[in-house]
Amino acid sequence: MTNNDILKKLRVALKLKDTDIIDILKLADFDITKAQLSALFRKEDHKNYIECQNQILRRFLNGLIIKHRGKEFYNSK
Repeated sequence: MTNNDILKKLRVALKLKDTDIIDILKLADFDITKAQLSALFRKEDHKNYIECQNQILRRFLNGLIIKHRGKEFYNSK
């Protein structure tokens, strides 16, 4: 399973829209455009496909922690 697959499954499971994912990534100090984000969700054989790097997935997961538990909890680790 690739990072792209994990991100797709989390998006569906958490019922997130593109703007929600962008906002979550901003919480973790990572800026991404809608075009870049949509490239992560494309099929691998599509010409605009981008592989989701570990850093993007890590920042997304950190952003989820901040969103659901607060920045204070995240900083206390």
